[in-house]
Amino acid sequence: MKNKETPQPAHAERATKPFRGEIQLPGDKSISHRSFILSALAVGTSRIHGLLEGDDVLATGRAMQAMGAQTTRLSDNTWEVTGRGVGGLISPDAPLDFGNSGTGIRLTLGAMTGCPVTARCIGDESLSRRPMGRVTDPLTQMGAMFEFHGAADGQLPLTLTSPQRALPIDYVLPVASAQVKSCILLAGLGAPGVTAVTEKQSTRDHTENMLALFGADISSIPDGKGIPDGKGTPEGKGLGKGRRIELTGETELKATTINVPGDPSSAAFPLVAGLLSDGAEIRLNNVMVNPYRSGLWDCLKEMGGKIEAVNAREAAGEQVVDYIVKGSDLVGIDVPPEKAPDMIDEFPILAMAAACARGTTHLHGLAELRVKESDRLAAIADGLKLCGVSVTEGEDDLVIEGCGGPVPGLMNNEPVTTHLDHRIAMSFLVLGLNAENRITIDDARMIATSFPNFFELMATLGAEFNTTHPGA
Repeated sequence: MKNKETPQPAHAERATKPFRGEIQLPGDKSISHRSFILSALAVGTSRIHGLLEGDDVLATGRAMQAMGAQTTRLSDNTWEVTGRGVGGLISPDAPLDFGNSGTGIRLTLGAMTGCPVTARCIGDESLSRRPMGRVTDPLTQMGAMFEFHGAADGQLPLTLTSPQRALPIDYVLPVASAQVKSCILLAGLGAPGVTAVTEKQSTRDHTENMLALFGADISSIPDGKGIPDGKGTPEGKGLGKGRRIELTGETELKATTINVPGDPSSAAFPLVAGLLSDGAEIRLNNVMVNPYRSGLWDCLKEMGGKIEAVNAREAAGEQVVDYIVKGSDLVGIDVPPEKAPDMIDEFPILAMAAACARGTTHLHGLAELRVKESDRLAAIADGLKLCGVSVTEGEDDLVIEGCGGPVPGLMNNEPVTTHLDHRIAMSFLVLGLNAENRITIDDARMIATSFPNFFELMATLGAEFNTTHPGA
């Protein structure tokens, strides 16, 4: 998506009937990014089923192709990738354009550090405002050199010159971040010896799971008192204070077959739409259940949401279920800061549910939202105020006074500003399904970066949107 194209406003029509039906969720974005990268670093040809073909993920695929991997689209959502092996990526002939994808650029910087390459990396206006220092700092310790060409130091565009051989490090994450952890581990693949990452608070472990799937020598042990996650301590996993992950580098990765499970972050939008629809009953199929991404589901259940998991199974090393969701009378809750890493992408849609709930919801630990695709904390607060909801915004918290039903909606023609943020856009469209007056967003184009068939799938449940977006 090019930011200088004509904006495409969109609005939701208030639902007049309960939502019904079932949908198959698109592939998980986190797993899809990692599928392209790890397949490119493996020996042999991997096959990926259910890949999310959104703009962000495809940008990562193009980057792997530009650095020597062979990527072939066999059919819808099915790809083959012939890798170059650990340390085998080559310098691209042209700049790598990551569009709007923070995950794509940060993980790829790690993968490139483990290979002797030089590459210039660029992104769109939104991505070029996001900080890269949190990944370039540890990668510099591993031998990478960075030259920044952006408006501020630590921002895109940048040029990376990787070492001939990366250095292993023992790194303690200063903030909870699965992207930073993953970046270091991917760089560690090309380093001799053991690369270790200690996180003070556990974050999503897709990279660890998928590295094991590809045959990497990796271990993960709880660091501090943790709560077993149901997979058992023999695997060395646990929820709680944190974990230490150790990876032995220069170990060959072997090509494999990946069945990408459905994205719980995408499922969040029809999930909340169903909960806010009186008398609704919908089924969300093929949703990944990862203990480090369960925060939204836990909070919504605490708020009184009627959510039932059925048909449990596994895919790509992850638990997968189908969810049956029914219309519910939600109540406000207090969300402590320790829950934030498990639902950092879902706070916008949780805020919409809180706006329609009875009572007060207090969200804590939101500082990370200020450095996402937009300042999401401010975008949520400003948008809700525009829609007639009482909100108090703090430095890293948000207090929402629920309306106990439909929100007032926009009182004038001023649209909600999305700041080119896909999750802000989809969240306020869902809120518009449960608003007295119409809620319009200023631009729907960026939804394609993460959920290209959002409009189509929501329509199958009975949601109505008015937009010129090509997916409508």
